[in-house]
Amino acid sequence: MTIEQPLYEKTLQRDVDFIRGKVTEMYELDHRALSEAIDSFKACNRQQAYSIILRDERIDELEKEIDRLCLEFLVRQQPVALHLRFAYVTIKINQELERIGDYAESVARQVLKISTVTRQPPLDLFEAIANLSISMLESAVKSYLEEDADLARQTMEIEEETNNLRDQINTEMYELHKEKKIPFKSLTPLLTIGRRFERVADQAKNLCEEVLYMCTGEYAKHQGKEVWRILFVDDHNSCRTQMAEGIGNAIGLPKLLFRSAGLEPKEMVDSTIRYMESKNIDISRQSSLSTDHIPNLDHFHIIIALSKRARKLFPKPPGKTICLDWHIDDPSAKEGTDDQIQSAYEETYNLIHTNIQDLGEAILGTQID
Repeated sequence: MTIEQPLYEKTLQRDVDFIRGKVTEMYELDHRALSEAIDSFKACNRQQAYSIILRDERIDELEKEIDRLCLEFLVRQQPVALHLRFAYVTIKINQELERIGDYAESVARQVLKISTVTRQPPLDLFEAIANLSISMLESAVKSYLEEDADLARQTMEIEEETNNLRDQINTEMYELHKEKKIPFKSLTPLLTIGRRFERVADQAKNLCEEVLYMCTGEYAKHQGKEVWRILFVDDHNSCRTQMAEGIGNAIGLPKLLFRSAGLEPKEMVDSTIRYMESKNIDISRQSSLSTDHIPNLDHFHIIIALSKRARKLFPKPPGKTICLDWHIDDPSAKEGTDDQIQSAYEETYNLIHTNIQDLGEAILGTQID
């Protein structure tokens, strides 16, 4: 028996509305978690931070439920055109919202780490990036629910502001640490809080790109220049990987973005900063980061290990991340005369510089001067 078209359209719309309702519920949980995350940070409220962490399980449950509903919708309704794109996009947006919940939980965990520290930093930049990211999320979800491509485009344009705020936070926190106004144990959690809210804005932008595809059929992701994200990893992120990040960014390779992290981060070695200054490369504003605080390792196209232990960070196959082993001795651990230590730094610098240049030429397909 053939189902009459009006009845088919009615059941189709009913399923669409139900799925949208679940997405709205997930968004509201994210919004609450993010708002309470910045509030718990401002007030050093450990109880509120714990509540955010405990509620994250509900977001994970909703992700599974929405995935199931979308797959059932595809099987039962056999949608085409806009409704097919709706199901596909909802599955993608569901993933973005789940990650945003993870970022809110991560902020809460950082709050627990620094809540007992007496010397707290100024909060204006943190409030600004949190409010802007949350506002972007609100607009992104509204564009999805209302199928508003214009609102999605307008929201995407705001994302660069959060990048600037994150950079300002990094600069200010590092200066405060150098001036001994905040302890080293607070530096990484504070930088992580800034990055997590910046990542919320990134996810909101991704959500808007999916909305544009749903509304227009045109896929906005990865238009223009594709950026290669490259991560250097070693034991402490205090010397070799800091040199590599500085060299990579100083060479100025188009489409290549360099970051560094350590398995057990320590403060950057002063002799490393001085040596790089002699090469006209300022790494004093770079921060020593833990690999645990690098969000979404799978977003990096290439992970490069500069120590044997760092290889344990390589993702297990199958996977799209390219893993390279550039084991290089740590020049800051070299013992001997000043000339011998300087020679060790020079050897390390030349080796890293050559490897990055060769890798860059392979990626870009052109010779670098």
